[in-house]
Amino acid sequence: MTVSRAANEAAKAQHPARKDAEDASIELGELSELLGYTLKRAQLKIFEDFLRCMAPLQLTPAQFSVLLLLDRNPGRNQTEIANTLGILRPNFVAMLDGLESRDLCARIRSVNDRRSHHLVLTDKGKAVLARAKKLVAAKHEARLNELLGADNRAALVGMLAKIAEQF
Repeated sequence: MTVSRAANEAAKAQHPARKDAEDASIELGELSELLGYTLKRAQLKIFEDFLRCMAPLQLTPAQFSVLLLLDRNPGRNQTEIANTLGILRPNFVAMLDGLESRDLCARIRSVNDRRSHHLVLTDKGKAVLARAKKLVAAKHEARLNELLGADNRAALVGMLAKIAEQF
């Protein structure tokens, strides 16, 4: 008998009512009532769907967000974009390296401050973003809208924005 099998047998002997892990549903208890837990579970499901939707373009939610901000705010510096999205500087630099290596954005050294870089979308970045926006609207957001309905979706976005602004 292997060590792990022996440990399982010992655990069953101590708790005979316990089912095998494959057969038992874990009771969440109060956890299912906690807003933070529920938000995280929903976020994971939404990100999974987003990644499936964006698979042809190989974009993560964070990368898509960066491209959207650069489209609306060309020439902003790295710190402004990272802070707006709540991305830590080392993570943001690595993400920019990846986007830049794919020719989706470019860093332009500031003429006023040689330590600072302004960010812009490349032509390829604009084209990829246009395709991504269509995919998100037609698939990902459409599924969420169908699930929630327009009124519930708007209410949820409002509630989440309130939490983000107040906390």
